[in-house]
This record gives sequence, structure tokens and C-alpha cells, in this order.
Amino acid sequence: MESEALTTTVTKAKVLRPYVEKLITKARAGDLHSRRLVLAKVPNNDAVTKLFDEIGPRYADRDGGYTRITKLGPRRGDGTELARIELV
Repeated sequence: MESEALTTTVTKAKVLRPYVEKLITKARAGDLHSRRLVLAKVPNNDAVTKLFDEIGPRYADRDGGYTRITKLGPRRGDGTELARIELV
């Protein structure tokens, strides 16, 4: 959440996408109940503050599809496919 982008394997990025999408959907509501639900899943208070103050309002008029997965090619060394997951 802090850097708004992450480089990881394709499989991990695909697993992470629905988790991040749900957090942003809760942040769009912006109420106390949603903040507490997000704090239960994300222990970093700074990340939750950024999520609710900056990222949530940015996507207020968007109904979904907050993230993008871009394939980067194989990793040098073991050949694992890498991907970058980032906010749109």
C-alpha cells in the first residue's frame, strides 16, 4: 500500500489482487466500521491511513479494477515468471 506497486511472482500477484481489491472497496466507504475491518487485516497503521485518506477517495467513482498485473518475464537464476502488481 505504501509504494502502490510490488514486484513478485505471477502466482503471488494473482493471489494478492482480490485481497487488495477488497481493501480498497472498504476504504472507499471511509466509515469507522470499514476502517476497523481493514485494521484487523492490515496491522500497519500508516498503510491504513494512506489507504483511507489517499487511495480510497482516488477510486470513489470507480466500481472495481483498481489493480493491474504486468508480466515482467523470467527471473534470472531460477526462471520463475515475475510480475508487477500496481494500482491503476
